[in-house]
Amino acid sequence: MHSKRLFVLTGLLLAVLLAAVAGCSVSTPTSEPVKPAPTEAPARPTPMATSVPEPQPQPAAGGRLQLAGSTTVQPLAEELGEAYMAANPGVVIEVQGGGSSVGVTSAGEGTVDIGMASRAVKSSEMEKFPNLQVFTIAYDGIAVVTHPDIRLPTLSVEQVRDIFAGEIANFAEVGGLDAPIVVVSREEGSGTRAAFEELVMATGGEEKLITERALLQQSNGQVKTTVSTTPNTIGYLSFGFLGPEINPVPINGVEPTVANVKNSSYPIFRPLNMLTNGAPDELAKAFLDWILGDEGQAIVAEKYIPVR
Repeated sequence: MHSKRLFVLTGLLLAVLLAAVAGCSVSTPTSEPVKPAPTEAPARPTPMATSVPEPQPQPAAGGRLQLAGSTTVQPLAEELGEAYMAANPGVVIEVQGGGSSVGVTSAGEGTVDIGMASRAVKSSEMEKFPNLQVFTIAYDGIAVVTHPDIRLPTLSVEQVRDIFAGEIANFAEVGGLDAPIVVVSREEGSGTRAAFEELVMATGGEEKLITERALLQQSNGQVKTTVSTTPNTIGYLSFGFLGPEINPVPINGVEPTVANVKNSSYPIFRPLNMLTNGAPDELAKAFLDWILGDEGQAIVAEKYIPVR
């Protein structure tokens, strides 16, 4: 009896609950649309949560090159280096002088990436550094120059040799003023001096030495300054250092100009070389290739004779 009553009560309670649920789920239609309840704006994703990765800067191809050697090649190498660095911001190129012998030794010993020499490499140097590779980047004339007060109509190569050997001691002997000659020369180890000795002092079947009374200078710039400021002087320097402060002397009647070197009428010229110890590494090769390409040779042609 009790179980029957309990069953009936349970049924009644279940019916009441179903009616309540049905009443809540029924919506009363209205003439206005139902507005959705306002929602909060989604939170801004943090950089770590975003699905699109941030753009990352790509590492620039570059590195550092060290050059040393010839003071003739030095200003040209500096100009070439500046142009190359402007086009390749990740590259740093450092250029130092020291002379051609320093350039050969530094390249051969691997203390620099590229050596510089304003002369041919000697056979003794190749024996000492058999892995040297030579890259001729330009040709350069060597001009004989005098103090502004001294003007010579022309000199033969043999007369230049005898002047620098101290055997011709007065400008009057070669068509100039009656004035004693003061010889200015580069120091031992200079590529300009080595080329001058080969091209001038060894001509005529007899090699002569530069006089011991010569005023020795350590760079083309110092030769230019000494000749321009010291009376009765005569010296020699690279075409790249010619200027109005000094008087260039015609050789065999031919003016020292790039055009006259190109047409082979001016006789005193030499190669400008860059050297590496074995095959150049990737960056050095890229720089050398650029120098020997159109852009580099256009810069060379401003003061020197290009190889292309």
